[in-house]
Amino acid sequence: MSNLHFWSDTTISRLGRIWKARTPLAETPGGVDRRTQKILIHAINFAPELIGCGKYTTELARYLEARGHDVEVVTAPPHYPGWFVRPPYRAGVYKRETLGSIRVTRCPMATKAGAGGFWRLVAPLSFAATAAPMVVWRIFRFRPDVVMCVEPTLFAAPVALLAAKLVGARSLLHVQDLEVDAAFEVGPLKGASIRKAASSLERRLLGWFDQIVTISEKMREALLAKGLGPAKVVVLRNWVDLDAIRPRARASNAFRTQLGLAEDDFVVLYAGHIGVKQALDVVLEAARRLAEEKALRFVIVGEGPALEGLKAKYGDLSNLAFLPVQASDRLNELLAMADLHVLPQHSGAADLVLPSKLGGMLASGRLIAATAEPGTEIANILADVALLSAPGDDEALTRSIDMARSGDFSTHIARGLRLAESLSAARLLPAFEQLLAGKAGALEEGADEAARADALVDR
Repeated sequence: MSNLHFWSDTTISRLGRIWKARTPLAETPGGVDRRTQKILIHAINFAPELIGCGKYTTELARYLEARGHDVEVVTAPPHYPGWFVRPPYRAGVYKRETLGSIRVTRCPMATKAGAGGFWRLVAPLSFAATAAPMVVWRIFRFRPDVVMCVEPTLFAAPVALLAAKLVGARSLLHVQDLEVDAAFEVGPLKGASIRKAASSLERRLLGWFDQIVTISEKMREALLAKGLGPAKVVVLRNWVDLDAIRPRARASNAFRTQLGLAEDDFVVLYAGHIGVKQALDVVLEAARRLAEEKALRFVIVGEGPALEGLKAKYGDLSNLAFLPVQASDRLNELLAMADLHVLPQHSGAADLVLPSKLGGMLASGRLIAATAEPGTEIANILADVALLSAPGDDEALTRSIDMARSGDFSTHIARGLRLAESLSAARLLPAFEQLLAGKAGALEEGADEAARADALVDR
């Protein structure tokens, strides 16, 4: 069994420090169950992936480990973003390793760099197939108290769910993405009859879980519309580590120096996955509109299937720079480079996902310009916090950027920092621990403040 390799030497130490000094079980407010549990997590994304679902699953696993729980993970080789497996991992082999005391089993998966269309179906299906015998074996051998699956990918959940029931374990599904709906709205799947069949299978599978946790109110509404009872589905938003991400001065910023930016340059930053759902064309069209503004720079940081196409289409812009995904210990510095964060989203993906990057943007103490239709979750959360414009409307986004450059939005930023407080990992991870212990009712006592974040922000 080998130790877990990371993209940078500092990433593993950062993950290890996040929850090492947390409050003991007996002193935790809210009456967290003091009994340690055996918890198996089945997820396609896990460390050393630095963004997206893998980041949150890893941080949850590390928190549970620090709290004394016995944790196992069955996952895929690291492949996100970009949909290719990075050395020293290999896509086609099983591998056992450890992250601290967490036992990790990697299962083979078919991948293709920049995967889209057909490959976006093949990859999770291949993981579901290769992981099926392994997750059954580990559940039967480990005898967990709780089996937690993560969506995406729902394809891998049925076998784990069945094995959990056979050993008497509670089952919990963490819905980060309404995968089936998104596959038809912005993904490769088409056809009313296929969607009807897929939705029927999805509803049946969701109903078999003991508990479902999702990250937004709109996603909860969508899950309830699939026939689930209200008590089964709770909202617990993705968290942000406020010890790691905090406001800092833009002066002497390492990324500004690296890119050769002037002290008075206004930086519009996007950092995250680069795919169809993110609809980054609207940002880069705004960059083209503003190309003559010499003190205005756009920086795109990340990887994903849409990256090469965007580089080919917009690579001629002198006010635009691309950077790869950065190590977690450089994230605060990266976010501090910005004068304005942009949060675009495909209109078809509205309320099917909630961008995981939002917490870091808010905690960085910078203004946000987002694209969102009225009534969507993003629009509801960011009302009076961000500059909002319609998805796909680059002219409106350009106006938002111009407003950000010339106006005083300190009140918006202050509200954003208050909103970030409601998303604090120190609040939400203990709440997740209670859910795993079967205490969904404890969230009613205040642990799920993020699910009611709107009420915490002065309008």
